[in-house]
Amino acid sequence: MRLLKSSIHPSLESLDQSSFLRLAARGIILKGEDVLMLYTQRYDDYTLPGGGIDEGENQAEGLIRELTEETGARNIRNVEAFGLYEEFRPWNRDGFDVMQMKSYCYTCEIDEQLGETSLEDYEVKNGMKPVWINVHDAIKHNLDTIENSDKKGMSIERETFLLCLIRDELLTVVS
Repeated sequence: MRLLKSSIHPSLESLDQSSFLRLAARGIILKGEDVLMLYTQRYDDYTLPGGGIDEGENQAEGLIRELTEETGARNIRNVEAFGLYEEFRPWNRDGFDVMQMKSYCYTCEIDEQLGETSLEDYEVKNGMKPVWINVHDAIKHNLDTIENSDKKGMSIERETFLLCLIRDELLTVVS
């Protein structure tokens, strides 16, 4: 899978610290210029649906499970590799200083009608909900949050970068 970007959080002075690897799968689902995203009220941002790959799952299985849980997506099909976003973030728990996250991004199709979500407790508390939004509007919103909000999460830079790639590489294909 092609490497889209490797990002090191600005607060990390060195990667020569105790670290662990987290694998994630993220879905890119387009309907014209609209993309299926997760809006999180706590961070006031839009993120691609997806998350951690469980032990024993391959990337596609993790993607399908996460999409089903977070968005209620049904009949997930035509899963195609888009690219890998790698990031190194500070982590001050469990005896580690750095988390290396590899987000494997895939394009796919789903049935138009979304089913019920089964969000985790913290996702519900953070005000997470699936929404269809125009790619350009999601980019504009996230850029505004980066510029003006003190409650932004660490993932917003990744998500905005991915949205810009989706705009630049996939919208011309779909249009």
